[in-house]
Amino acid sequence: MIKGVVPRSGIDIDARWGFSHTKGWLFGYKLHITASTGSLVVPLSADFTQADVQDNQVYSAITYPLPQGVRYMAADSGYDDYKLYNLSIDREFELVCPVSQIYSHTSSDRLQLIEFYESELGQEIYSWRGISVEPLIEHIKDVFKIDPLTVRGYQKAAGLVLLSVLIYQIIVYYNCKTRKEHPKAIKHMLGS
Repeated sequence: MIKGVVPRSGIDIDARWGFSHTKGWLFGYKLHITASTGSLVVPLSADFTQADVQDNQVYSAITYPLPQGVRYMAADSGYDDYKLYNLSIDREFELVCPVSQIYSHTSSDRLQLIEFYESELGQEIYSWRGISVEPLIEHIKDVFKIDPLTVRGYQKAAGLVLLSVLIYQIIVYYNCKTRKEHPKAIKHMLGS
């Protein structure tokens, strides 16, 4: 990449190497998403970046449009950042994520974050992520057949993925408004 040499044809030259706390090293892009929890899990906001963009760099953008009444944000360890905890408090919700190692000079504020994360409530909140965000991303990829991506280039990939999220939101909303028994059952509407 540094030399600008493409080792073989077919490689997306806009894609980058990055590390995902859930998937390890990957080459390509990342979908950053917030989602509701409960009986109906839907995307609330999303952003799309190259894989080398750190999770904490998009947190402000994906949490800004969240509706009033959000109490907790469950996230993976890539969001363990003091600035993000403060941003969350300013937006009137709590960020709950694995907190990195404790040192002898760890502040009392950070120790409180660790204590809450390790509490029964903190673990319950964090467990919501495993039944909301990760399965939702996989469901969207499956419904819209976007893994692997069928396009190359950041702009095309971002357009395809974010449009898929938007269409997903619209169809689930439509299904709720028309009182469908299973609002997330949308493949039939897409002809899949």
